[in-house]
Amino acid sequence: MKLHDSGRAPNPRRVRIFLAEKGVTIPLVPVDIGRGDHKSPAFTALNPFQRSPVLELDDGTAIAESVAICRYVEELHPAPALFGTDARERAIVEMWQRRLEFGLLAAIAAVFRHLHPAMAEWEVPQVAAWGEANRPKVEETLRILDAHLADKPFVAGERFSIADITGLVALDFLKPARLAIPADLAHVRRWHETLRARPSAEA
Repeated sequence: MKLHDSGRAPNPRRVRIFLAEKGVTIPLVPVDIGRGDHKSPAFTALNPFQRSPVLELDDGTAIAESVAICRYVEELHPAPALFGTDARERAIVEMWQRRLEFGLLAAIAAVFRHLHPAMAEWEVPQVAAWGEANRPKVEETLRILDAHLADKPFVAGERFSIADITGLVALDFLKPARLAIPADLAHVRRWHETLRARPSAEA
């Protein structure tokens, strides 16, 4: 196996953090987006959407989408369980994974892609109104999350999960998007600090 990886972008980072939590090492194949590697015929053959990461199996199968890659690794290496250990826990992890992916990470990405000047050549068309429309969505999700975390160490309960990984990369993406955690959200701030203190956060 080998992992085609484009560096510090949120989705490749999600997979690297997941692998670090599992203690699994997969050889990396750098994908230089600035150089246009993701648009090359070879990479497009792996993922016609031209996005990284992509896990290439030994038989040539290409698995794209970060959570799909993580699910595959979970099947091969069940412990520690990062998608839950029983039906109830797996459903709760999935619920919060989707809430954080679509309600937080995607909204932050919309602000970044449609408002940051450096993205003007990448996001065509860059629609400033859509970026602005997502600012309140980010804060709304953060406030819901803060209330939820008032009595929980991790977003899905007592155990660290894939949902926390998505939350970590989303919160770290606030700074490039020129956003911030509101000062009064103490529980989100505590959670973020806890996640950033894990060794896997450096992956």
